[in-house]
Amino acid sequence: MSQRITINPITRLEGHGVIEIFLDDRGNVDRAFMQIPELRGFETFCIDRPAEEMPRITPRICGVCPTAHHLASTKALDDLWKVQPPPAARKLRELAYNAFYVEDHYIHFFFLGGPDFVVGPDAPAAERNILGVIARVGNDIAGQVIRVRREIRQMLETMMGKVIHPVFGLPGGVSRGISEEERQQFLPTARFAVDFAQFALKLFDDVVLKNKKYVDLVLSQGYTNQTYYMGLVDEKNRVNFYDGQVRVVDPAGKQFALFPARQYTDHIAEHVEPWTYITFPYLKKVGWKGFVDGMDSGVYRVAPLARLNVADGMATPLAEEHRAKMFATLGGKPAHATLAYHWARLIEALQGAERMLQLLEDPEITSPEIRCLPTATPDEGVGIIEAPRGTLIHHYWTDSNGMLTRVNLIVATNHNAAPMAISIERAAKALIHDGQVSDGLLNAVEMAFRAYDPCMACATHAIGHAPLELRIREGDGRLRQVVRR
Repeated sequence: MSQRITINPITRLEGHGVIEIFLDDRGNVDRAFMQIPELRGFETFCIDRPAEEMPRITPRICGVCPTAHHLASTKALDDLWKVQPPPAARKLRELAYNAFYVEDHYIHFFFLGGPDFVVGPDAPAAERNILGVIARVGNDIAGQVIRVRREIRQMLETMMGKVIHPVFGLPGGVSRGISEEERQQFLPTARFAVDFAQFALKLFDDVVLKNKKYVDLVLSQGYTNQTYYMGLVDEKNRVNFYDGQVRVVDPAGKQFALFPARQYTDHIAEHVEPWTYITFPYLKKVGWKGFVDGMDSGVYRVAPLARLNVADGMATPLAEEHRAKMFATLGGKPAHATLAYHWARLIEALQGAERMLQLLEDPEITSPEIRCLPTATPDEGVGIIEAPRGTLIHHYWTDSNGMLTRVNLIVATNHNAAPMAISIERAAKALIHDGQVSDGLLNAVEMAFRAYDPCMACATHAIGHAPLELRIREGDGRLRQVVRR
């Protein structure tokens, strides 16, 4: 008789999710699903509000990545009112955003994803957390993790008013600049961030890359998906977190598309399934072919590994050295190893720290010219930014008074929803045989989604206790069971 294994809740992510694994009569995995039992609501309850409120509303979507929503929303308002911020304002936005990137990536590596490697995937569940990491790496390293995050967050609070709910971005600029004294105060933080980023990569090298078991796991077929990839690039096709054009490459690494923010609807569509409240974006020109990867599938991936795959290089020198090492180790570019997202994340943290230092060493960043006042009549605006978890799209429509008539948000985790489903099922099929299941094996299945650093709080927003209905069908399509929550 077939069996069902439920992992509820799945752990070390933002938001809530459930993994359902169905075994066949021999105890091998037949299908596996990740269900998100939450309902989106932000796009609806923002309607009829003044558009300029969006940079204050949308950070409430997620307490982990509020800066991403804040600045994506701000960029959408720039486009809505057809106004460009002056150079100092753009540099201030980019400084704040790169600082946010650094500390956010460390949340995932040290608190969420890293325990699987630093402590070990088979370690007792009670040890697979930040306390287990500290026990392995020592209090001195833990102190440095706390220091780099504390100093960066202090800097962000000075610049943006608040860390969690910023009051910073305005159409055409920012709400405050920084003084020369503040610039000098921030420089040591940026230098320490560069040093710590290099240390974190050395830690990854010592813990993961020098452990053949881990390297074999990273390169194994159970954690490999050959998909398309998407991310922002600058004019030289280098990784850019804040701005640029959206580039897509195919599973062989060849450029498939390159387009500005306004054209995203020509390239991306969203598929829905009745058993989950998350949407599944796909490439329109390839089409939705189901939960499969490969050249003929419209499924694509975003976030750190995807950004490195779509780009021709990093935008800063030290990060570029590590990017080259990563691809050499993984057998070339593009790299399809899902667990390599962790490595790419640390390389991006290094670029973020280097870029912080570059911006703070530019005296123009203290210019008092921090805003161009909008004068155009609003109608429609699109802002795209690279959230730590992937490409983030804010699209607003308004009447002539700037009141919102429609809102569309495609959040980073939405882009990765289909790849995560594929990754979970592939890992489950590779790991579970003959009905033999252990806590360590189930954690290894969870590692397949955890590498993406998903944020279900962003991708789906709870309204009360929304009912979830699961329909289980036989191979011939006949309905076998209905499970309601």
